[in-house]
Amino acid sequence: QVQLVESGGGLVQAGGSLRLSCAASGRTLSRYAMGWFRQAPGKEREFVAAIRWSDGNAYYADSVKGRFTFSRDNAKNTVYLQMNGLKPEDTAVYYCAARSSAHSTFWYARRDDYDYWGQGTQVTVPS
Repeated sequence: QVQLVESGGGLVQAGGSLRLSCAASGRTLSRYAMGWFRQAPGKEREFVAAIRWSDGNAYYADSVKGRFTFSRDNAKNTVYLQMNGLKPEDTAVYYCAARSSAHSTFWYARRDDYDYWGQGTQVTVPS
């Protein structure tokens, strides 16, 4: 079993930055594919970014490309989502997710691809 705990959310003005963290316990994440998703009120949970376990290469939704950076620190068993240039439409609860059986060259962008989820952290960007 893997337990994921997100942190780092908060209230930030448009144009500001936040760094979300997702710390894992129970298993080492070094060979897990990881993802970030978000869910705004009244909307479906949507893909934000994914990262490969093999080389740390990340893939992003078009809506965040160029503004968000997904990284991982296997030594700390933690992944991060650096969010710059935040917009009101980024307001959502952000969830990290882990997939245990992951191909080394794949990114996983569907909710059903992931086995484990954190509880989420709220990000609010007022308009």
